[in-house]
Amino acid sequence: MTTYSACIEMLFVPETTDFPHRIALAKAAGFDLVEFWLWSNKDLDAVERALAQTGVRLAGIVAEPFADLTREDDHDRFLAGLEKSRDVALRLGAPIMICQSGPLLEGVERARQHDDLVTAMARSAEVLAGSGVRLALEPLNDRVDHPGYYLTSTAEALDIVDAVNRPEIGLTYDLYHSMVMGEDPETVLLGRLDRVFHVHIADHPGRNQPGSGDLPIKQKLAWLEAQGYAGAVGLEFRPTGSTADALAMMQKSLG
Repeated sequence: MTTYSACIEMLFVPETTDFPHRIALAKAAGFDLVEFWLWSNKDLDAVERALAQTGVRLAGIVAEPFADLTREDDHDRFLAGLEKSRDVALRLGAPIMICQSGPLLEGVERARQHDDLVTAMARSAEVLAGSGVRLALEPLNDRVDHPGYYLTSTAEALDIVDAVNRPEIGLTYDLYHSMVMGEDPETVLLGRLDRVFHVHIADHPGRNQPGSGDLPIKQKLAWLEAQGYAGAVGLEFRPTGSTADALAMMQKSLG
């Protein structure tokens, strides 16, 4: 059975601006897992209390800072922040941190940028070694949401993970971003699903709840489960109305 994680940067936003209260709302809606993006702009004491009071677990956070990992001279800044992010993840019980590649750099050979990403991930593995916290690199689409982003290919992201070949480094696979890029999940992940640490979903067009668009999310999630994926599926979508209505539409769409 699929285990869903509520991304409380997007869900329960219409209901409250009190971020820790979203954890309680997620629990009331039936979630045992939540996730969020940046930790540095949160009241971590309040978040920690809300998690403890509700028994909700944290599926993941973003590894800060956002950096140009396609550029080696930005790696030290990222790695210094990664140490702090790791410690926050350990404090809050998050097993996964998510990171992005950064931009496609003009005037720099793509092969060089690829190699610099491999280096960044390899150095990140050293920071995380022995902590139990893992880092999941995320491909994004550059057609709608992230113009100028480097890592739009799931296959290339998996190649980077394979080149690093460390248990601390894997992939966040976002069905929405992948299918917006024209990828077929069953093709790009075949035989390499074990590299996927975390999954995100949203529908297209609009990046709203499943059932609001045209993507075959139910079928692709069923395939992931049949292939052995047992991690969390993060609901990283914008509700078109209330969160309750969006979740009801999702449930009707996904079964």
